[in-house]
Amino acid sequence: MREKDVYKKILALIRPYFPKLIIAMICMVMVALFSTCQVFMVKPLIDEIFFNKDQAMLNILPFALIAVFLVKGVFYYSYSYMLNEVGQSVIKDLRNRIYTHLQSMPLSFYHKIPTGELISRVISDVTLIQGAVSHALVGILKDLLTVVCMISYVFYLDWKMALASMLFLPLACLPIVHFGRKHRRFSTQNQQTTALVSNILYETITGTRIVKAFTAEKYEIRRFANMVDRLFNIILRDARVKCLSHPVMELLGGVGLAMIIFYGGRNVLNGTSTPGTFTSFLTALVMVYEPIKGVSKINNVVQRGIAAAVRVFDLLEIKSDIVEHHDAMELPLIKEHIALEHVSFSYDGETTVLHDINLKVRADEVLAIVGPSGGGKTTLINLIPRFFEVTHGSISIDGRDIRDVTLKSLRSQIGMVTQQTILFNDTVRHNIAYGSPNCTEEEVCEAAKAAHAIDFIKNMPQGFDTVIGESGAKLSGGERQRISIARALLKNAPILILDEATSSLDTESEREVQKALDNLMRNRTTFVIAHRLSTIRNADRIIVIQDGRIVEQGTHDTLLPKNGVYKMLHDMQF
Repeated sequence: MREKDVYKKILALIRPYFPKLIIAMICMVMVALFSTCQVFMVKPLIDEIFFNKDQAMLNILPFALIAVFLVKGVFYYSYSYMLNEVGQSVIKDLRNRIYTHLQSMPLSFYHKIPTGELISRVISDVTLIQGAVSHALVGILKDLLTVVCMISYVFYLDWKMALASMLFLPLACLPIVHFGRKHRRFSTQNQQTTALVSNILYETITGTRIVKAFTAEKYEIRRFANMVDRLFNIILRDARVKCLSHPVMELLGGVGLAMIIFYGGRNVLNGTSTPGTFTSFLTALVMVYEPIKGVSKINNVVQRGIAAAVRVFDLLEIKSDIVEHHDAMELPLIKEHIALEHVSFSYDGETTVLHDINLKVRADEVLAIVGPSGGGKTTLINLIPRFFEVTHGSISIDGRDIRDVTLKSLRSQIGMVTQQTILFNDTVRHNIAYGSPNCTEEEVCEAAKAAHAIDFIKNMPQGFDTVIGESGAKLSGGERQRISIARALLKNAPILILDEATSSLDTESEREVQKALDNLMRNRTTFVIAHRLSTIRNADRIIVIQDGRIVEQGTHDTLLPKNGVYKMLHDMQF
């Protein structure tokens, strides 16, 4: 992405806050004018008081100086606060925009980009943009106005000496540009490596059980330390550039001031200028130079922010391949069937995972899907709620292609219980009522009863108000699964997807969960993926998927005599 485009996008984020920016700029103009007044007072201080011994001027000047500082302070506070408010508002809007964008992304997006990198972009990168928008915006505008006012004043005092001093301004800009480019490059590397560190941190914290089980602590510590060392080296190289820019700017400023002192001092000695005029000129010139020197620091912040903005805007420009048509219709409740016609699917556009699937599932039918691992069972059911888009063919509900209906109306008709139970670090009540914000307390209790979860919930310290920990860490596997089933029961969706819902449970937990599942499956169109064939013996129909194709279908009793894949799977288990 070109730097010009990045600036345009940042400007678009700031545009809603232009009225506050205009007020802030008026306040900044006042601050710059009152800063010039402070310098202006140096001339009468030296010429009138020190040399001419003017008592009246001595009586007035201190009070005038206090008034100038007071008014300047009020305007300074006003513009600083407003600019910081604008900066924080922009960052708030950007974080909300990124999170909204992430929620619109399909599952394939999360398969490509590591979680740690996404977290890094939302937190770290946006924080760097905040520095560029709030602090740099404050600094650049304030310093620009100060420079304009001070340069006008020095030209008013002595235009010849002012013109000579201005020759050093282009020279002072050269190191700013040079160091800025280097800083931008190191900043991009810094952010990319920080994302990798975040990803390792996320993986090892969420997978700490596996790390400990395989005694891989030393390996993970070494892997993390290597990445942190890599980040450390990038930061140090960046620090060298940043630390070098300040003395270089100081040296250039020192050379310029030395020449002005020599030239101005000769004018005072020759009587063509007064000590007050020269001191006032020198003070104003120092106040011009300080903001220019500060641009080097501000430029570092801006370059970090621009590098972060490129990463953030690149993320925002990724388009979802799950597109809802502008004229998409609401999907009525299923009455007849779900049909898959010549459905093929590929994750990467090269390797086909599902091949020419043709399947019709009646309303209220229980369809079991079995087959060897990696055959495409989970991929098939993920196509129904449009977590992925079919590569070829179509899926329809009661004759309506699911690509022609709204995602909300489609997914509101589908309930899911998966092997990897996803629960939130919140109360039992919130986890059961997730996705059903308008449900009553009684409905939550009824769902818990139907899911055979009410007994263990009542035995918890705060009952339904007990916080269950990250991913339900305070619950057993069977308890987590029953909370998940209660959540699906409360949603009361007519289509149900069960993906290995009992495969990770012991026999006793499975018995309880199976009772809950029986309640959940009643009067629903159900897709059941199961490795344990004992759990799907009573399914209305069983299809066997191998290598992305339906190779067999029928009931348990009709499939066994065929001596095919189903018989092989059955014999392996029994």
